[in-house]
Amino acid sequence: MTDIFLGIDIGTTAIKFGAIAQGKTIFYHRVPLKTYNEDGGVRYQKASEILALIQNELQTLPISLRKRVAKISFSVAMHSCMPVVDGKFEQVFIWSDTQSMEEITVFKQTSDAERFYQKTGTPIHEMTPFAKILYFQKRRMYPEKTKWLGLKELIMGFFTGISAIDLSTASATGLLNLPTRQWDTEILAYLGIEQEQLGQLVAPTTPFLIKRELADKLNFLPGVQVFAGASDGCLAAYGGYLANGLSASLTIGTSAAVRQITKTPSFDWQRQNFCYYLTENVYVIGAPSNNGGKVLEWASQIFADEPMQFYEKIPDYLAQSSVGAKGLRFSPYVNGERAPLWKANQKAEFKGLTIHHHKAEMVRAVLEGLLFNVKRLHEMVKAPRTLAISGGFFESTVLCQLTADILGADCWLAGENEPIYGLYGLINQVTPKQSIADLQKWSANQEKQAEFQQIFQTYFD
Repeated sequence: MTDIFLGIDIGTTAIKFGAIAQGKTIFYHRVPLKTYNEDGGVRYQKASEILALIQNELQTLPISLRKRVAKISFSVAMHSCMPVVDGKFEQVFIWSDTQSMEEITVFKQTSDAERFYQKTGTPIHEMTPFAKILYFQKRRMYPEKTKWLGLKELIMGFFTGISAIDLSTASATGLLNLPTRQWDTEILAYLGIEQEQLGQLVAPTTPFLIKRELADKLNFLPGVQVFAGASDGCLAAYGGYLANGLSASLTIGTSAAVRQITKTPSFDWQRQNFCYYLTENVYVIGAPSNNGGKVLEWASQIFADEPMQFYEKIPDYLAQSSVGAKGLRFSPYVNGERAPLWKANQKAEFKGLTIHHHKAEMVRAVLEGLLFNVKRLHEMVKAPRTLAISGGFFESTVLCQLTADILGADCWLAGENEPIYGLYGLINQVTPKQSIADLQKWSANQEKQAEFQQIFQTYFD
C-alpha cells in the first residue's frame, strides 16, 4: 500500500522532514543546517552538506515506511543562488548574503529598477539572485558560462536528474516575468546571461519519477512521483489558509511577515511588497521584516540577567506602563530591515528617552515599535482586519492582545503554517477549511486601538 506523502523543507537553519498519510502526520523530524558567515556579507550553505543530511535522514526512516511513500515534494527557502562551474558546485548563497548591497543600491537609482520590479513582483534588494548575479558578473568572479541555480534545482537534480525550478520559487528570483511565467529576456540580457544558464521552469505540481538508482539506494519504490513544490514563504501562507480558511496571515518568529493569498497580483513600487506565484490564479503577496522575535532576543540580553526572566516578566512590564510608553519611541531595526525600507544597514534607535523613563517604558517601547512596524507591513499588503497569527511571539497571550490592539484586527491563533503542510495540500489538492470556530481569537480593545492609531500616525516620522 503506497499512500504516504513525504515533504522535505530546506530552510535557513534546518531541514525538516514530514510524512503524511490521509491528512495525518505520521513522522516529523528536524535536523539543523549550518550557515557559513564570512567577511563582506558572505552567507552561504554547502550543497554537499545539504545532500548528505537528506540522504542520512531518509536512511534512518523505517524501511516499511519508505516502501509506502508514493509522492515526494520540496519546500525551499527563497532567494538562493548556487554558481555551477563545469558541473561543479558547493556554495549556495542564501537570502541573508549581502555582498551585493552597494551594487543594488546603485541599481535602485536607475530607471530599470521600477520596471524590473513591476515585471517580476520581486523587491529590488540584495537578498535576490538578481542582485547576487549582478554583483558576481560586474566583478567577473565566475566564468562566462556559469550556470546560476539554487536550492530547488539542487534537490530536484538529486532526486530526478533534472535541474528544475518551480514557478513559485522562480518568481522570487527577480528573473521571472510574472505575466508570461518565463525567464525575462530583458533582465537576463541586462545581467549578460542566457536562459540555458538557469534552471528548467516547471509548474509546482508537475510530476517526475524518482531516479531508479536513488530509489534502490534509499529503498523507495521505483514509481515514486517527485514534485518540485514551491517556496517556503508561499507554502507557509498556503498551509495556514488550508488549515483555517483565512487568506491573510501574520507570522512572527525570528523574523516577521504579513502574507495574503489572492487571485490578483498586486504591486507597490514605493514600498515594494512581494508578489509571488503559487499556482494558476493563486498568488501570495506580502511584506517581510528582519525584526520579529530577534528584537525580543536582543531586548532580553539588555534588560534581564536571564533571558527567560525577561519573557516571563513581559506582562508585568506592560501592566506597569501605559500606552505610548510616555512618548518613548523605538525603531526596531536591530537586524537591518527589508520591507518597507529595504535597507540592510538600517539602525535601531530610541527616540525621546528621558530620565523619567524606566525599564517598563523601555520594554513597552520595544514591543510597540516592533508591532507598529508590523502594522506598516499589514497596511502594505492591504490585508483584511481578520488574520491568522502564528509563531513563537504569540506564545504570550498579552502579546496576542497587544497585536490585535495595535493592528486593529481580529487575530486568530493558528498553528499549522509549516511549509510541509502547504506542500501536502498543494500536491494533493486539499480544499480550505470552512470554519475557524475552534481557534482562539483576540479582538482589538476599541479604546486602546484608537490610542495606538493616533500614535501610529507620526510614530516613524
